[in-house]
This record gives sequence, C-alpha cells and structure tokens, in this order.
Amino acid sequence: MDGANSIALDGGTPVRDTFLIFGAPLVEDDEIQEVVATLKSGWLSTGPRVKQFERDFKEYVGAEYAVATSSCTAALHLALIAHGVGPGDEVIVPAMTFAATANVVEHVGATPIFVDSEPEGFNLDCDQLEGCISPKTKAIMPVHFAGLPCDMTRIDEIAADRGFVVIEDAAHAAGARYRGARIGGPGNTTAFSFYVTKNLSTGEGGMLTTSDPAIADRVQVLGLHGMDLGAWQRYQKPGVRHYDVVYPGFKYNLTDIAAAMGLHQLRKLDRFIQTRQAYAAFYNEAFKDLPELILPPDDPQHENAWHLYPVMVRPELLTTDRDGIREALAAENIGAAVHFRPVHTHAFYREKYEIPYGSLPRAEFIGDRVFSLPLSPALAQADVESVVAAVRKVITHFRR
Repeated sequence: MDGANSIALDGGTPVRDTFLIFGAPLVEDDEIQEVVATLKSGWLSTGPRVKQFERDFKEYVGAEYAVATSSCTAALHLALIAHGVGPGDEVIVPAMTFAATANVVEHVGATPIFVDSEPEGFNLDCDQLEGCISPKTKAIMPVHFAGLPCDMTRIDEIAADRGFVVIEDAAHAAGARYRGARIGGPGNTTAFSFYVTKNLSTGEGGMLTTSDPAIADRVQVLGLHGMDLGAWQRYQKPGVRHYDVVYPGFKYNLTDIAAAMGLHQLRKLDRFIQTRQAYAAFYNEAFKDLPELILPPDDPQHENAWHLYPVMVRPELLTTDRDGIREALAAENIGAAVHFRPVHTHAFYREKYEIPYGSLPRAEFIGDRVFSLPLSPALAQADVESVVAAVRKVITHFRR
C-alpha cells in the first residue's frame, strides 16, 4: 500500500492531523460565566447554586427529591446505607459495569452477586435474576448501560414479589427515558454521574433522586459528615445555629462551583442528547456493512441517552484483537476507550470470590471485544466523519 492508504501503524498517513480525545465535554460561555460569578460570590462550597441545581434536576426528571453529591459513586454508597444494606446482605449487580457499582457494595460490608448480560445487549439479563436471588438478597442495582434503559418493569416486578429494594445506577442515563418517563423520576432511588465524559458534566459530581422523603433526608445528612445542619443552613442568615452529628457520615457534598456548570448543562441536556443520537445514527449507517463489528443495541420503545457508542469486534474475522484495533485507531489520531472489563475479572473480585472464568459468559464475551468510539456534542460533523474513515481503514486492513 502507498502511504496515503496504509494504516498509520505501518507508516501511512493518519486520518487526522490532531488527536481526537475520547470524551471531551461541550462547555460554553454561559457555564464559564456562571463559574466566574460563583468565584466572585464568595460561596464556593455547597450553597445556593447547589440548592438550585437540586431543584432544577428533580423537576427535569420528575422526582420528588434530589440530593447533589460529589459523584455517582457517593450517591450509590449513600443510597445503600440509607436503605439499610449492610453486613450479611447480598446485592445483585451486573457483571458488565464499572467497578464502582460493586465497590460500594463492598464499602457497606455486603456481598455483590454478579448477574450476566442479556444475550443481545449490555444490560443485565432479567431471565437470570431469579437464579441470583437468595434469602440474603437486600437490593438490586441495575445499570442503564451506555444510556439505554434496562427492563425496569420486569426488574421492579421481581423486586416487589421478592421483597427487596431497587437502586438504579444511572451513571450513563441522565436524560434517558423508559416508556416515556425519564429515568430517575417517581419510584426507585436513582444515582446519576456528572463526570467529565457524561452527557451532563460538572467535572466531577453526582445526584441522587428518590420518592421517599426519609431516604432524601438521610442521604442529605450522611453526605455531609452526618451533621443535621449544613453550612447553607447555618450561615445563610444572621444568628447562631449549632449543628449536631447524628451519624458518622461522609464528605460527599457537591460544590457551588460544580453546580454552576450543572445549572447550564442541565438546560442543554436534551440538545446534547439529540446530537449524540444523530451521531450514533450516523455511525450505525456508516458501519452497517462491516461484518467484523457488532453494533450497539437500541430500543425504539425508549429514549437512549447514548452516553457511549460501544461496538464489539469479531476477532474470528480479523487478524488482530480489540486492543490491536484500538492501537491502530490511536495511530490514526482517534481515541477509543474500553467500557468495561467485567467486574469479576478484576484482581480484587477474582481473588476474593473465585468466580471461574466462563461463569458469566456473555459479560466475558463483551469484555474481550468491546470498545467505545468518540461520541460527544463537542464533536463537529467532520470529527465524526474522521472516526468513520479511521474505523473503516483499520478494519479493512485487518480483515481476514
């Protein structure tokens, strides 16, 4: 091949002159101006902007209560404690998720029970849930992988019949809809992520929504050292007000600096998702004739937030594996990420629980093959086209 057509790994010309990072957020002038105004206000930690962000977010998703946190992990941790999950309990979690979903179960002294992925997708397999339930089951934490909602009707029915709580991990799903209703609305306790790559970004941050005032109150207290009064209550008006520590809590509060971004990101979230949906559709059309790739699932009954665009390689049709494809894409100046290794294959869980490889075959199949392509409203159409060109170039090169 000549330099223009050979892959960059072999000395060819890269598709792009500059590197396209995987998950750049779109931050516009109004977020920047709000952050500057916050810095000038003198109130940098939890204060009026956090309270406004909580009000706006609960209205957006249709929840009764919303509590801002420093991360989705913090929200999940607090949710487990608030629902009374602890030592001796079991919590069902998907094997195919980021480790934080299982880590918080460990943090409260409970045991994660891993369930495999559905046959044609990434979400947990509801057909296997019954086999994971035991007398020790206290909760299930379904993950709306990549922004596509789980089958919540079935999960909720199983939980109600068997008497355990549902805590939704919606780290990927801000703005997603299940049967017309936004994830995080009335019903289950739900945790969201506002990490830098997420559909709504505050740099770092999260939110917990719930319909239960007792859960909201407990999470609010637990998330700030277990104090019954936060700084916002103690200092907003003249007078002396003393706090009491009613629980040995955590430092999980969101700052006003972060909320300043979140206020404006939330107002744009639907627009951001529309852009993600358009780019995902563009990828689907561009790759539909490549048998070497398994494209991500979708469900027209629900609104996919498309936090990720995860594809899988078919190594039997290629002369390299997933990591070889990622390395070649990086040489073409395209960033791609792995979402995720199954949790039970990481050292801590592998050594503690001794789950044999092959026990969760669908999650392991995904974990060996999956990678995510750049997908963000910060991308221009030309960026997305360069991703397509690079993927097609690399797949063609390694085709058997």
